[in-house]
Amino acid sequence: MNWIGHGLMPKRYGLPLLVFLHVVATCVSLACVAYLYSDYHIFFRPDGLASAIAVVAAFSTVAVFFVYAEFSFGYFVGFYLFTLIAGYLWLNQFSEFIYNHSLSGLSAAASGVAFLVPALFIRTPLPQHWTLSPKALDRLADVILVLGLVVVSVGATYDFKIVSIEHIYDYRESLRAPRALNYLMGVMSGALLPFAFACFIERRRMWRALAALALLLAFYPVTVSKISLLTSVWLVVMTVLSRIFELRIAVVISLLAPLAAGLLAFLLFELQWASYEAAVPYFGLVNFRMIAIPSLAMDYYNDFFFKHDLTYYCQVGVFKALMSCPYDEPLSVVIYKAFGIGGYFNAGLFATEGVASIGPLFAPVAALACGLVVAAGNRTSAHLPPRFVLVSGAVLVQLMLNVPFTTVLLTHGAILLFLLWYVTPLTRQESASDKSYPDAAAPASR
Repeated sequence: MNWIGHGLMPKRYGLPLLVFLHVVATCVSLACVAYLYSDYHIFFRPDGLASAIAVVAAFSTVAVFFVYAEFSFGYFVGFYLFTLIAGYLWLNQFSEFIYNHSLSGLSAAASGVAFLVPALFIRTPLPQHWTLSPKALDRLADVILVLGLVVVSVGATYDFKIVSIEHIYDYRESLRAPRALNYLMGVMSGALLPFAFACFIERRRMWRALAALALLLAFYPVTVSKISLLTSVWLVVMTVLSRIFELRIAVVISLLAPLAAGLLAFLLFELQWASYEAAVPYFGLVNFRMIAIPSLAMDYYNDFFFKHDLTYYCQVGVFKALMSCPYDEPLSVVIYKAFGIGGYFNAGLFATEGVASIGPLFAPVAALACGLVVAAGNRTSAHLPPRFVLVSGAVLVQLMLNVPFTTVLLTHGAILLFLLWYVTPLTRQESASDKSYPDAAAPASR
């Protein structure tokens, strides 16, 4: 029998229990966030608790998908976006914005399902008509490492600021790098260097793997971005989790563990057993910024676009020259100026490609299209060791919580990563002979 961790609970029971605990922890966390960050229009009222629990519980029946689906890139993305939707449905019950909350809640739930069905269950491998040789793969990973060094070095000639994470927004406006270089840095840090890191781990080239992590960290003073600061740690965490747990459980724990740690920090602060400086910054970074903000963005976008013109995708770069647009600035800036708090409010696919572009009524159609694109990523990676897919795609998953889907595909290199997966010669059979891969070749027990 397969077991979680050191053998306290069978895995077939452990996965559903972990997903349930995660949903509960997400809702409790949002209530705590409302206590500390009500200035961001996040609220909690005891009289609305019953309806919020009922709505989230109804949507959470979708979580059965995660029990029966096997691991894939879509599983990884899907669980994070499932959390985003569950969080929004909770916030929607307490929101004081004036828009059609019933329509938007139903739209969000339908969008979640429309995305998850193809993203979780379309995994048929594409025929590989051409692949790299193992030697060529090693060379490619080395070339990516060199290119990463060149890109970050050129970027440093334009901008280089070592600042604390609390002050990054004070310096964002002063960044001077040209657009083409920003694009290269986005592709390098979002797709290419994580891919190279996963290759080095797979081929046991540890010094090069450390070099890839160092280069990813070096992007922080150049881009002054939280994701750049945390990317290296995130890749290490996902690598470690993938060696300890079956991969679906690793996905759940990757969100649940930091979320639970933030709740513990909040509790210690409330009991006055920990100072504000020791507890609240972590809670703010993880429970507020990482978990609550992507869900809150849907509340902001629903409110704004209930009262203003839809974009009909005029914000997408390739369409800007072909159609008129009611907004001259990026949507993140438009939303920030409308609400005056929270910094530039980027948002993921449900808010941007859905609500902002075609409204809540048709948003599930956009979610379905995005799910089909992720399913294409599943198909290009279906022959690969699952742990390799988990690690190489880990940064893109984080980006999809906060960045428009089209931006992740193009600016952050998701399409390029899908192509690299397709030509990568690694196979599941190779990982099956490596005992460090838990259940890599065989389907997980249910």
